Amino acid sequence: MSDILRLPVEQVYQSELDALKADDTGNKPYNWAMSPQAVVTYLMGGKTASGVDISAKYIGHRRIIETAVATLATDRALLLLGVPGTAKSWVSEHLSAAICGCSTQVIQCTAGTDENQIRYGWNYAQLLAHGPSKEALVATPLLRAMENGSLCRLEELTRMGSDVQDTLITVLSEKMLPVPELNDAIFAQRGFNIIATANNRDKGVNELSSALKRRFNVVVLPLPDSVDLEVEIINKRVAEMGQSLDLPVPKNTADEIAKVVAIFRELRGGETLDGKLTLKTPTGNLSTAEAIAVMVGGLSQANWFSQGQLTAAEISQSMLGAIVKDPVQDRAVLEEYLETVLKKRKGYEDYYHHLNQVL
Repeated sequence: MSDILRLPVEQVYQSELDALKADDTGNKPYNWAMSPQAVVTYLMGGKTASGVDISAKYIGHRRIIETAVATLATDRALLLLGVPGTAKSWVSEHLSAAICGCSTQVIQCTAGTDENQIRYGWNYAQLLAHGPSKEALVATPLLRAMENGSLCRLEELTRMGSDVQDTLITVLSEKMLPVPELNDAIFAQRGFNIIATANNRDKGVNELSSALKRRFNVVVLPLPDSVDLEVEIINKRVAEMGQSLDLPVPKNTADEIAKVVAIFRELRGGETLDGKLTLKTPTGNLSTAEAIAVMVGGLSQANWFSQGQLTAAEISQSMLGAIVKDPVQDRAVLEEYLETVLKKRKGYEDYYHHLNQVL
């Protein structure tokens, strides 16, 4: 096992990528490592022609991934949109790994991101010694992607200020990056494109300008449609993360996941699963990603402090942290839910008891 905490996905899944490339007979867009059909198989799972199993990286509607891949095969950029925890970054990373073999050309957008972090910077020692020159340019991930005809990922695009976002307009429309200091420009090579992610729920985000929106094809990644689908996703990711963190996964993990998902979906949706009772909703998102984090926290607690026994006692503290973001409002929401729903629900007695204890 590598000492690196988290390897790029193109290294983690290298055997699957190699198997798909070996059997890929489809036409490939310019500078792509594999055909669009093989990229979809890599994301959605399946088998190669020679019988190699390909694990599913995204569990959901196939058409969503097909649309994302088809977009990247054009000159139009892709914007993955959705609430937090819908696997936007995960899908972006795997699309980059499958298409160009590199998922690490990424810019993390924040309120402090400026134009230099998007366009290019300068080696000031070179700049002072010899003046502006190409040798003094410090390439950003975007500039490198343009030069080698590959993909650049922009995470949380709406976290940047609107003026910085609009730096991308010329790149997306003209496929070139002006360098006024050199009276020159960097022209994108064929195969270049951008995958951006943004969520539509967090507070404090910046709206995309209409000019920038027109340069993106928006693909919305939804929350899982059903309880069973969400349980399947969490089971898969918890098993993978348990293996990578050397945390044993007890046999009853799937049962506990089903209970956590039921609680999260009811609080998230504002009603019980049978639709008979309306509930108040907390301020947090209670996404699939948060449910995964809750279960992994429970596995760690069980492994290190509870002799490997995974019960509501090990999960409740992590669950409380996910639900109660606002100490006043969310606490009241959870207290009401415990008394009106969980107290009367068979099989959830332990969660009622332990959540009350830690609340």
